[in-house]
Amino acid sequence: MNRFLEISQIQKRIDEFNLGPIDLKIEPGTITALIGNNGSGKSTLLKLIMNLAKPDMGNIKFFNKFVYGHDESWKKQVAYQPQTVIGWNPFTGNSLKEFISPLYPNWNEDQFNKMVSLLAIPLDKRYGKLSQGDQQKLSLALTLPRNTPLMLLDEPTSFIDIPSKKHFIDLVVDWMDQGERAIIMTSHQSEDIMKLADYLYVLQNGKMMGTFEKEELTESYMCYWMKCDLSVKPIPGEVSRENNRLISNNPSATETFFLENNLTYTTAKNMGMEEIITILLK
Repeated sequence: MNRFLEISQIQKRIDEFNLGPIDLKIEPGTITALIGNNGSGKSTLLKLIMNLAKPDMGNIKFFNKFVYGHDESWKKQVAYQPQTVIGWNPFTGNSLKEFISPLYPNWNEDQFNKMVSLLAIPLDKRYGKLSQGDQQKLSLALTLPRNTPLMLLDEPTSFIDIPSKKHFIDLVVDWMDQGERAIIMTSHQSEDIMKLADYLYVLQNGKMMGTFEKEELTESYMCYWMKCDLSVKPIPGEVSRENNRLISNNPSATETFFLENNLTYTTAKNMGMEEIITILLK
């Protein structure tokens, strides 16, 4: 299977901030969520992929072709929705669509019209006069219909209301079903991550913490409430403990230890994605 994107040992310094080294591979048919604390480098990484910023070291290949150089024809194969759009304020949605749609050979006019109707996007108002939510919805409606193999979405659900967010998630699922495609998205919304992402790529203060398969991750973390306070002895899989509450990222090893040491618990439950992300970023 051919990889859509390969990032190898990318590093970038911006003032006092250092990103990398970053290694990331994107396969078709996958959605990867970039997870990290504020200022961890998620948006910077997307800009590096789009060649909007130059790395200090490392390589980025899209369809086995380096993204650097004067030839940027490869950008027709990538749809990028930045967190903040610059230069759109004077233009209406209709004007923006007329500018953008000819740039992408597989532009889907029917999908654009469907999103406009579904998300109730006003196309006759200037972008700068729209609410933040409507700006975000218009930006998405100008991104998905480009019908490119790879889509980069920077905080796509910020500012939009709950019904529109549900519509967007359904639209993304449909979009992924239409061929060999992949998405890289950043999000602070754990619910969106749970519904959309296959993999989580975790960054902390510019450093790569690892890539995790979402389902394996959610099954790996368990919280136990013990019948008595725990001893000071370390427990296999232990991530943290407080009084009679213990969190484990290896439930099998933890429960074997409980059995061997006659320790019993009253309740055990899988942890939510938001809790797991908080632990990963500590």
